[in-house]
Amino acid sequence: MTQIEENKDLRALNTFGFKVKAKFFTTIHSKEELHELIHSDLYQREERLILGGGSNILFKRDYDGLVIKVDLKGITVVSQTEDSLLLQVASGEVWHELVLHCVNNNWGGIENLSLIPGLVGAAPIQNIGAYGTEIKNRITQVEAIDLKTGLTKLFTNEECCFGYRESVFKNALREKYFISSITLTLTKKNHRLNTSYGAIHETLSSMNIEQPTIKSISDAVIAIRQSKLPDPRVIGNAGSFFKNPSITVNHYQALQKTNTTIPSYPSANQEVKVPAGWLIEQCGWKGKKINHVGVHPKQALVLVNYGDGKGEDVFDLAVKIASSVKEKFNIELTPEVNIIE
Repeated sequence: MTQIEENKDLRALNTFGFKVKAKFFTTIHSKEELHELIHSDLYQREERLILGGGSNILFKRDYDGLVIKVDLKGITVVSQTEDSLLLQVASGEVWHELVLHCVNNNWGGIENLSLIPGLVGAAPIQNIGAYGTEIKNRITQVEAIDLKTGLTKLFTNEECCFGYRESVFKNALREKYFISSITLTLTKKNHRLNTSYGAIHETLSSMNIEQPTIKSISDAVIAIRQSKLPDPRVIGNAGSFFKNPSITVNHYQALQKTNTTIPSYPSANQEVKVPAGWLIEQCGWKGKKINHVGVHPKQALVLVNYGDGKGEDVFDLAVKIASSVKEKFNIELTPEVNIIE
């Protein structure tokens, strides 16, 4: 039997730490509980929001509807060979704890995604990625429940329509499915290690590691992230606020003429990806504080709540930042964070 709470305080359930409330709130521990909820009168009449770890969300105000907190648990080896295995993981598992579990078992493939906040269920929605790795390269299938009928559907990797921080669950099927589990393909030996992105190679060298393992790569990524990104338990934030934009080669070459140090990475469709953090920093926002919110002094891509800020404050700051980047570089910034109006 699902328990319904009213006027639920969500401050501890969003990593910005905003003082917001949900009109109604419930926690789902099993697929059976979700089926029961879907057929309830409350569910049918209220607006609904699926909430995972609250690490990629911006509440602009109180939520006038039903918040459904994900808490499905379980990690199961579905099948394995001498070289690889299929691992099914419930959506309520903590992502970083899953990564550590895999690393400790010497299962390779997601070690570069260490210390990403949030729950497993958000991984396919966002197509989470970091340091040269995206989860789309490891997902075999996604199990999801239709929020209208309660029926379960299995999505293949192709059916998920993964893109850069995108998926079918964030676009065409947004708010139509509840992700109950994902199945990953991981390696047991002959791991393909990725040390070429960002500061991983330099960090491994500083750790005096000449022959890296998935464990040492995970350790290096954790060290890098901890040195650059604020702990949301200390300073409220949702990690990277904007996506890294992709622009045409011609646009990039034109910018190079007046911005000779502009960094770039290869992107799809013969475009060039430019770090949003660099663009924001060039516009003078890094470390800037406006009342109770601001831009982190070590990473311009992270917007922060210094204690008494509101979602509207961060949203207004984000709009100003995007406007200045558009004016200076003619580049549109798109939020990576989900904004709840």
